[in-house]
This record gives sequence, C-alpha cells and structure tokens, in this order.
Amino acid sequence: MTAPATVTRWDHSVRPADQPLDPDRLRWVLQKIQRWQPYVDGSLLEDLAVVLDDYTPSEEEVEGIALRLRGHLMRLAKLAVTSRVDQQDNQVADLVESARTVRSEELPGGHRQAVGHVRRMAWNVNELLERLVENQCLKEAA
Repeated sequence: MTAPATVTRWDHSVRPADQPLDPDRLRWVLQKIQRWQPYVDGSLLEDLAVVLDDYTPSEEEVEGIALRLRGHLMRLAKLAVTSRVDQQDNQVADLVESARTVRSEELPGGHRQAVGHVRRMAWNVNELLERLVENQCLKEAA
C-alpha cells in the first residue's frame, strides 16, 4: 500500500477576484455576440449579384432586396466610421454620405424606379466594400 499524498495548503492571503463586468453587462455582451453578423457574407454577395447582374428583380423581390441592402449599407458605413477610414480616405467619406442618403430614401412606387433605386444602393454597397478592402478594413470576399 502507498502512503497518502501530501496536501499543500496555501497560507498566503488572497484578495477577492475582480469581476470585469456585472451580470447585466455580461448578458449584454453575450447578446451582442449572439446577434453578430459578418460584414461580408453570402447574403451580401448574393444580393449584389441579383441586383447588379443582367437579372431584373421582380416586383415581389425588390422590397426584400432593398431591406437587405439597407442593412448591408448600414454595417459597412458603420465600419468605415468606427475604423476612421472615412477620415483618411475622401472617397470612403463620400461613399458613407451617399450610403446614408440612399438608405434613408423611400422605395419608389413604380417597379422600374424601385429597381433603379436598389441598383443605386447595390452600387454603393459594392463601391464601399471595395474601398474598405483596399483600406484593409475587410478581407476580399471569396
């Protein structure tokens, strides 16, 4: 039979742990992480392809595409501002301003006008995406 292991006791005083965040703030952080969406994902690229390729979105598709493009514009513009690239690159600053303008406009009533509007939004998304890649805020989308 072997002898029992010796137990070493800690005899130094230990201060209580510092909690970096209170429970409410930790829940808030968790919710932010759970709702996080990548800046460039398959849906952004698909929306650009649908609008900017030779295909013309149907009347039923236009409203959904416009809503998604507004979200893409908002995320990319926010990235440009929070990373301060808009202060370093005048073209990005112009694109952010254009994004804010076109995103806030109502979708026109006629189908052709609505398609033109979503195409303007898509071009803005595409140009802003390219400038953010050039400024190394984002990696090039596959």
